[in-house]
Amino acid sequence: MAEEKLQRLEVVTPERKVYSEDVRFVVVPGSEGELGFLPDHAPLVSALKIGLVRVHKDGKVLKIAVSGGFVEVRNSRVTILANAAEREDQIDVARAEAAKQRAEQRLAAGGPDIDIARAEAALKRALNRLKAVS
Repeated sequence: MAEEKLQRLEVVTPERKVYSEDVRFVVVPGSEGELGFLPDHAPLVSALKIGLVRVHKDGKVLKIAVSGGFVEVRNSRVTILANAAEREDQIDVARAEAAKQRAEQRLAAGGPDIDIARAEAALKRALNRLKAVS
């Protein structure tokens, strides 16, 4: 049987390297929809939106919550430069729930002092983190 072809996946943020391993398949939340990459994919650069990166390796799927950024695919290498990223096994559920509640309270309160776009983005990030662990 032929050896399974893999590609290198690197997920980095300004603070740290979140993930770096050889994987079979990667799905990312592209700005215009989900994008999936197998080894030897054509070169590509795309913006990312808040969403989940799904990593397929050894018959399992790992989820990584990302908060925007960029993906570059080249030479069987997928590099994700994310504004923020957390592996599902590293997410503090209580902290994510608290962030969700704070954002919902800000949006419910309204008023001229509330930055609606910022509160909506915070809510999306918190919901995305909770989705990764569910």
